[in-house]
Amino acid sequence: MYELLGISLVLAALLSINALASLLAASLWRLLARPALRWSARTRARIIFAMRIGPPSVALLAIAALLIPAYLLNEPYSTTEVVGGKLGMLALVSALGVSLAMWRGLKSWLATRALLGQWLDGAEPIRISEVSIPAFRIEHPFPVIAVVGSFRPRLFVAGRVLESLSDEEMLAAIAHESGHLAARDNLKRIFIRACRDMLTIVPCGRSLDRAWAENAEAAADESAARQGSAVALNLASALIVIARMIPAGSRPTMPVGAFLLGNEAEGVKGRVRRLLVLAGAAPDNRPRSALRVWAPRLVVLTSMLLLALALIHSSALTEMHAAIEQAVRILS
Repeated sequence: MYELLGISLVLAALLSINALASLLAASLWRLLARPALRWSARTRARIIFAMRIGPPSVALLAIAALLIPAYLLNEPYSTTEVVGGKLGMLALVSALGVSLAMWRGLKSWLATRALLGQWLDGAEPIRISEVSIPAFRIEHPFPVIAVVGSFRPRLFVAGRVLESLSDEEMLAAIAHESGHLAARDNLKRIFIRACRDMLTIVPCGRSLDRAWAENAEAAADESAARQGSAVALNLASALIVIARMIPAGSRPTMPVGAFLLGNEAEGVKGRVRRLLVLAGAAPDNRPRSALRVWAPRLVVLTSMLLLALALIHSSALTEMHAAIEQAVRILS
């Protein structure tokens, strides 16, 4: 019963803390969404990403630093406490969520591996100026131009895109994809998807998922536009050309962790309007303030330090164990 009770408490705490923190993060973004319009898309994307991966990170850190040590150090092995119905239900739901996340992750990885293999089998290596990663031409019914992969990124371009875009438009599209690469957006998308899968039953984080995807695209557009007004205009033109080639009502089957230029779901019209505005604005080459650079890092370091101090202080673990005992009684 000692082991079963401990596992049930860990699973229940993972679900509860993660769900509550996700709800708070989504509510906070609702308050910040309008004022955040004054910030750059890159800043918004980074803040949303921190809000999205923060809840499960906080949950795992709190469990590892407080709950597990408090339970192991203070709970007698010969405990007579049992797993109550409510606690067991919470643990079961949490276990199902984690299992479903792992299954979806494995299924997506296998599907991505198979799809990537199909693309590579029929791919033709190509050389594109300003591209430092392997690039391939593929024959695809959808106007694909996408960077696939987080650790070994590859660029895939549909033949009809290569034939339709001018050299200037292609270079602008590549500048957009380079923005995704510099921001490591493919890897971030995988983390966000893992966080979403762990809380399938809690829809509060989906708004953050959509907001991050939109702002990540806008940030990549901004990155390209910083190279000059001509690049911004050429990227807007490339988006229009690609959007016109998209079959009505269709969506491509894409590998996990891939960004697609010209996806209807990303709002091509809105992106074109923003690019036209960026083309008429002076490039923002201002250095980032020290506060903006170090504030997120200081928050993470401070949180880790506080939890470490709490772990060292034995009274904190004693109080945590008292909270565990209270939770077991309530959920019996």
